[in-house]
Amino acid sequence: MQEHRGAPFRGLSGGFDVQKDSIDADDKKDELKWNFRVLGMTCATCSRIVERALKKTEGVSFASVNLATDSAFVITSPDVTMDALAEAVKNAGYEVAQDVPEDFDEMRYKEARRNLAEVLAIGLPLSFLMYLHMFFGFHWAWYGPLEIVLGALALFRCGRRTLRGAWIALSHKHTNMDTLIALSSTASWLTAILNFAGAAIPSFGAVGVMIMMLHLLGRYIESRLRDKAAKQVKTLLTLQPREARIIADGGLVTVPVDAVKADALIRVNAGERIPLDGVVEEGSSGVDESLLTGESLPVTKLPGAEVTGGSLNLDGPLVIRATKVGADTFLSQMLELVRDAQGAKVPLQALADRITLKFVPTVIALACLSAAAWYVFFPRLTLALEPLSAAMPWPSGASTPVAAAAYAFIATLVIACPCALGLATPLALVASAGEASRSGLLIRNAEAVQTLRDADFALLDKTGTITRGEPKVVEWSAPEEALPYIYALEADSGHPLAAAVTEAVGARPYDYPDEMKETAGEGVAGRWDGDEWFVGRALERSRWKDAPPASTLVEVRKNGEPAGFFAIADRIRDDSRAAVEELKKMGVTPMMATGDGGETARQIAEEAGIDEFRSDVRPEGKLAIVREAQSRGRRVIVCGDGINDAAALKAAEVGIAMGTGMDLAVDSADIVIMKGGLARVVAAIKISNKTSRVIKENLFAAFVYNIIAIPLAMAGLLHPIAAECAMAASSITVILNSLRIIGSAKE
Repeated sequence: MQEHRGAPFRGLSGGFDVQKDSIDADDKKDELKWNFRVLGMTCATCSRIVERALKKTEGVSFASVNLATDSAFVITSPDVTMDALAEAVKNAGYEVAQDVPEDFDEMRYKEARRNLAEVLAIGLPLSFLMYLHMFFGFHWAWYGPLEIVLGALALFRCGRRTLRGAWIALSHKHTNMDTLIALSSTASWLTAILNFAGAAIPSFGAVGVMIMMLHLLGRYIESRLRDKAAKQVKTLLTLQPREARIIADGGLVTVPVDAVKADALIRVNAGERIPLDGVVEEGSSGVDESLLTGESLPVTKLPGAEVTGGSLNLDGPLVIRATKVGADTFLSQMLELVRDAQGAKVPLQALADRITLKFVPTVIALACLSAAAWYVFFPRLTLALEPLSAAMPWPSGASTPVAAAAYAFIATLVIACPCALGLATPLALVASAGEASRSGLLIRNAEAVQTLRDADFALLDKTGTITRGEPKVVEWSAPEEALPYIYALEADSGHPLAAAVTEAVGARPYDYPDEMKETAGEGVAGRWDGDEWFVGRALERSRWKDAPPASTLVEVRKNGEPAGFFAIADRIRDDSRAAVEELKKMGVTPMMATGDGGETARQIAEEAGIDEFRSDVRPEGKLAIVREAQSRGRRVIVCGDGINDAAALKAAEVGIAMGTGMDLAVDSADIVIMKGGLARVVAAIKISNKTSRVIKENLFAAFVYNIIAIPLAMAGLLHPIAAECAMAASSITVILNSLRIIGSAKE
């Protein structure tokens, strides 16, 4: 495998050095995989334009652009360079990220908040003055210049990103929501200048400010939801130790993990994380490998056993010979899986943005058509529409062909301005986020709320998701006289099995043993008054027929003779079975995937009511299951809590992580369950269903309003200020309708 991570390349604007983790590629089987960040995208249309440009680049076999993470994932032939990909992105009107600050998402959110605060400070007073002028007849000589100055600030300062987005779209021969917002607000502002200059055209400058104000409110809400938390995978570094103690020249030398070479001997004490993948050379100990297998019970490691970097050494010291270092370790490969999955995940194309692809150019064409018609046929149209115009509660203000054309043009653009359309989705998502929070859910990616309703396949992790993730005694038998000795031997141990045993027997008064010996991977023994008691690995499982077959057995022996047992297993959550049944009723097929063996997996699947399961599954296996289901046209939910689930969580249409899980799993998820179990997945689907219905109702209401109002505006019968009031009313309707999402999780 050839590494290109962090390699410099000559950029189109003079050149820059690619930062580590900003752009990377892997050469595998004569193909390159590239991950990089794209700046300047504001809607689903933008991401589609970039994706289309990348796909047209010679040598590109696959390209996917993710709007939620501003990332692109591209597979190319070996002769394609980063220069070619960057040029394709630039030609589409966007740019490849150079040096992205770690707090980029937070900076973007703060900018949206600042723009909204500034436009509200400008727009609210100006709107108040406009209504005083319109309805109460107040006139001020300074109002015209003030309208021009404040309008310029609102458009060219607060709305500069909107204007830039519109320019990028128009210069590359497409339209988006920014296009119509920019045209209508700018045209309205220009009427203020023309009116102040003496032209016989009414001034609608304040209307343009109101349009930008409502638009920036929608953008702020969207930014707040999408950029609430940065989706970084750097939390892997908290699991992998930064240093390792290697055995050299008869002593221990502490060196950075990156400096350790293959075949080096590493000493790992009890309670420490294993720094690199390797093989045990000396010692024996229980090792927590839940990040690899998802299994909550520790695994005994003896000389010759393989261990994984990032695993936790529980009992005794180990000497490990490093077998994999650098990019070949398990943690590094997991990071690469997550990167690929993140880039390849195609985001939901927002319905509002899809509609505006045709809606915006249609409205612009209608506005131009109405202006041309009024200019050319002014006398005839005035005469024909005079009865209707007289019935309107406002004057037309159009005494000349030019004024009539401007009047109709501005009114059509204003009435069609998609503020309600722009608010329809963000406001519904805000309401759904609040409902999710009350239901114990944290929404990290707003698109997941819209995607979840279409899911028909759920891949469920076992440990910590279906089950509690905590070893508990499920069956035990021991004589009363043995209990104080059992408690004495296990009370001071940090081993999770010991904690389960002491919880089962309860606190007991005890005396310290005369002698005590703990053997890693076997158990602990103590001597009292000549009698030896032992708690640990069972000699013969067949002796204890009452022990459940899929449990871990801890045996109690007195003077070498078996005296009792404790069967320990990971119990399913109280809500798992009911949640699985509810998922089936919703048309979602559940499958369990676990690193456990077949018997344990079968038993848990039966208890949870799951018909299909996969056992002995490694992280790449879970990712393969997701890809296989997607290839069959399934919409996939993945629910898990371990690092071994991270790549699958990122690749699925919707990833749901348990809040008690590993950092990388939580960071890779779209939704996080903060409290509860699988019942929260059902609640999330219910919220998604209601949210999607409300969004469609909002969009329907917004377009019905346009269908009725646009012909009136084209006919010169609708005053632009009245159009603005109607637009505000439609926005209020959207807000009230969005509140219906509250309580949907309990429906």
